[in-house]
Amino acid sequence: MGLEKRRHTALVVDDDESMRSMIARILEHDLGVRPVLAGTCEEAIRLAERTEFDIILLDLLMPGVGGFEVLRLIRRQGANVETPVVIVSVLDDKATVDRCMALKAHAFVTKPVNRDVLGGIVRAQLPNGPHPDKRDWRRG
Repeated sequence: MGLEKRRHTALVVDDDESMRSMIARILEHDLGVRPVLAGTCEEAIRLAERTEFDIILLDLLMPGVGGFEVLRLIRRQGANVETPVVIVSVLDDKATVDRCMALKAHAFVTKPVNRDVLGGIVRAQLPNGPHPDKRDWRRG
């Protein structure tokens, strides 16, 4: 009897529909990861509270409570307290990166997104990824 490998799932949080779609295509086609899309902070919070994901890709500049608050809430309670979170943002200043690190994000990708950089970072963060230390603050 063979064991079927469980497919990884990723929560993609971005208010820009074209960015969500692009990231979803990279996840699906390049990595075989099933994307679940959230276009609002509130939707992301609801999904993250009740569904455990293998990885979360999170934009910071979003209407509503904003990406920093989404990250804070994910880290406080729910099914994804320990889930790797990759920040995908146009913000890349030291204060932003430091704040993300303090909120326990695992990696940071700068927009516009480089497909190879994003793919490498996601691969490294997934369970059974290639690196024992999964924190990755490269910017692409």
